[in-house]
Amino acid sequence: MREVAISVEPGSGYEALYREHGDRLWRSVFLYSGDRDVASDAVVEAFAQAIARGDEIHSPLAWVTRAAFRIAAGDLQERRRTIQPIHPVPEPAYDLRELEVPLAPELARLSPKQRAAVILHDVEGFRLQEVAELIGSTTSAVGVHLHRAHRRLRAMLEESEDA
Repeated sequence: MREVAISVEPGSGYEALYREHGDRLWRSVFLYSGDRDVASDAVVEAFAQAIARGDEIHSPLAWVTRAAFRIAAGDLQERRRTIQPIHPVPEPAYDLRELEVPLAPELARLSPKQRAAVILHDVEGFRLQEVAELIGSTTSAVGVHLHRAHRRLRAMLEESEDA
């Protein structure tokens, strides 16, 4: 895993939060984005923004997680806007196997919205409404993304068992 450098005041609540949850958050954002740099930048920026806000954040872990996913989503959207290939390039197959995360190769084959819904809801434990807010969608659309992602994941697993 890529080492993420972040400077927090020793003894602060954010230092403990980072030590306890920073690696897990980085893995989740990496699983979502498929890009080490996006994941690292998003996590660092989310903690920096949280530190700047200080005591006005009532639920720091939830806030930092939401911020990291929003920052990553914004970075990915900006890349899509600014990088206009002459010939369409298929979405890269992300190399997630090195994380030793169950289903990582299969997650990489899901659409970005399906992957985000699975990671935020099933892995991170956010409610459907929270996932919808994070990915800029509706609650019902998130439910559809989850249903389709679960169906695709089951099919991929059955396919690999048959092989």
